[in-house]
Amino acid sequence: MKEILKRVLNNETLTREETHDILIEITKETIPAEQIAALLTALQMRGVTVEELVGFRSGILETGINAQLDAESYIDVVGTGGDQKNTFNISTCASFVIAGAGYKVAKHGNYASTSVSGSSNVIEGHGVKFTNNLDTLNRSINECGIAYLHAPMFARAMKFVAPVRKALQFPTCFNLLGPLVNPARPKYQLLGVANLGQMRLYSSVFQTLGVKYGIVNSIDGYDEISLTSDFKVTTNSVEKIYAPGDLGLPVANPVNLYGGETREEAIKIFDNVLRNEALEDQKNVVLANAAYAIGIIEPQMDIAQTVAIARESLESGKAYEVLKKFVEINS
Repeated sequence: MKEILKRVLNNETLTREETHDILIEITKETIPAEQIAALLTALQMRGVTVEELVGFRSGILETGINAQLDAESYIDVVGTGGDQKNTFNISTCASFVIAGAGYKVAKHGNYASTSVSGSSNVIEGHGVKFTNNLDTLNRSINECGIAYLHAPMFARAMKFVAPVRKALQFPTCFNLLGPLVNPARPKYQLLGVANLGQMRLYSSVFQTLGVKYGIVNSIDGYDEISLTSDFKVTTNSVEKIYAPGDLGLPVANPVNLYGGETREEAIKIFDNVLRNEALEDQKNVVLANAAYAIGIIEPQMDIAQTVAIARESLESGKAYEVLKKFVEINS
């Protein structure tokens, strides 16, 4: 570690093998907290590289619980968080719409860090018991189209860096790893990011990993397609800026995307969307994100087709039926 720290402080980069090995040693508790703090601080000041991030990722997956599911393919829909917008649970709602449309979803999530209610808060609020039991997860994805993977039950390594991260009081490269360490290792992923720097970084990571991806960012700073402004989408083959009108949807009022002051308010909005009883802006933003996710799985379709598929899932009640079946299986 002395040599590693000397190199990083000299602005040199590490290989993915080196960061993988560092992660393994952290889980063995052979590296003092002070050295972990020094490394994370130096990487944050210099900026983590794609190879370094991929190495940390492989170490987290290797030391965690594997949850590759018994389904041909599935998608994860997730935001990086940190946009300070406190929106309702758009990605999680979109996941149920995607499942209602007949696609498989392996949703990876956690409790809120910057908003009132994260995906795990709203899922748990329905009486769901989190599990890493593969039989239950497989039953869930095969019987209702969606499995939920509560991050702390799988990524064992995160608990070993938690005290240092908490003490540092600023974001580190481990804040970037959440969307990359889904233990089901999905083939498809829709990721929302809060800025274009993150979009470039994750795009390079996904290309390195061979994931079929879409990364979205709303120009006014939302880490999802918010419809409150134009938004940028990057995929394996396209990089383009869209306007809400390109989807046949109106511009949304930011006030209508607010997630509320309590978990209970967030859950009420979540349920209203899936019952097709929500505000038009709330419904449309979920349709937009679900549509782009479907487009990753079905790249031959245009956006009008995927919006129509998402709309049918929601308005027919299929998405809400998925939620009810999901709660039944996982409670």
